[in-house]
Amino acid sequence: MYISQSNRRLQKHLTGSIIASLFCALFAAVYEYFSFGVYSYFMLFAFAIPLLCCSLPYSIMVLTDKGIPGTMALRLWNSGIATLTTGSVIQGVIEIYGTTNRLVIIYAAAGILLCTGGAAACVIPVIQKRNTGDVQKVISPENEI
Repeated sequence: MYISQSNRRLQKHLTGSIIASLFCALFAAVYEYFSFGVYSYFMLFAFAIPLLCCSLPYSIMVLTDKGIPGTMALRLWNSGIATLTTGSVIQGVIEIYGTTNRLVIIYAAAGILLCTGGAAACVIPVIQKRNTGDVQKVISPENEI
């Protein structure tokens, strides 16, 4: 079975997001174990961000083989998910420590901004090419940005 270069690249992103999810789950379990029963939902569910926002869509893209977004879109999206995950872990650490910090909201804002940029970088070329009828060319697996 032939696997295209872009499909391999997407499988690499999928593997990385699964590893990130596993690391977050393991980190939360170890941190909770050493925090003497104090826990935070931000810490416990930090693994769900890369799992649901990266692993699930990438799995669907690999299985359907409909094409993948460009490099810039993937990098912006992955950076946004990493920022949101990091912010969730830091918020969890702060809650377990028993304090608050209003600067943690910056992680959420930056993560949402990066994810929005990644989604826009994926959608804008399709919208631009829709008028000319070259939509398949834009989202084909061999297309690299």
